[in-house]
Amino acid sequence: MTSGDFTEANATETVIESFAATADERLRAILDSLVGHLHGFVRDVEPSPAEWRAAIDFLTATGQKCDDARQEFILLSDVLGVSMLTEVINNRTSGTATETTVLGPFHVGESPVRELGADICPDDDSERCVVTGRVGGQGADGAADTPLAGATVDVWQANADGFYDVQQPDLQPAGNLRGLFTTDPAGRFWFRTMVPGPYPIPTDGPVGALLAATRRHRPGARRTNSIKPGVGGWVPRPTISVSKFVSSNGSVATLTPIEVRTDPPVSDSRCTS
Repeated sequence: MTSGDFTEANATETVIESFAATADERLRAILDSLVGHLHGFVRDVEPSPAEWRAAIDFLTATGQKCDDARQEFILLSDVLGVSMLTEVINNRTSGTATETTVLGPFHVGESPVRELGADICPDDDSERCVVTGRVGGQGADGAADTPLAGATVDVWQANADGFYDVQQPDLQPAGNLRGLFTTDPAGRFWFRTMVPGPYPIPTDGPVGALLAATRRHRPGARRTNSIKPGVGGWVPRPTISVSKFVSSNGSVATLTPIEVRTDPPVSDSRCTS
């Protein structure tokens, strides 16, 4: 491919043909599609040379912000909805299963095992609430919402200031606002906790600047996963969203049908004091 062969009219076809010798068929298909959509985008917005340079600088800064503890490109993928779209495409359901979603920030592989009704944040004076839920699945007869007894429910959330325990190791004990619960014979679980605050997306990088420019925020959220041994894999599900920022969520991963709001104070005799 030379500059003499390259025109606005044949640009896309010329670049796609340059990948014709690619041995990996899947890689070639991805590149062909990428070039086609990317060239279509450029033709649509017609960026100036200064805007093109700004885009290059943005991507460069995104890469430079990545390290062993932070992945700015994943954050960008979340903000642009790519993470969530990939998740739903690879986890299509029949319509009876809980909608899938990304794990969200700050999930850890190990959480403390707790009894049903336990308080996952016993030493905090923030606004309190009781969370109850039920895990169900599709029975052998095809009936939906069959209770799943003995399912493990993994819970993690931010505190009232929007921070997870791993973000504040000097202020929050390890395992704070986390817990592994096992559903009862009716597939139910319940625990006491605090109402979470909106947790901040890091604002000191290029993605934070993008969010500021578009006036997007992160709502407060409590998230759970559930798994039943021998039945299936993890079923991600955010179970509570309590923030005025839900409609401007910085990361596209909040599922409207399962947002709930609390009207504290809430009490439940099943929960320990």
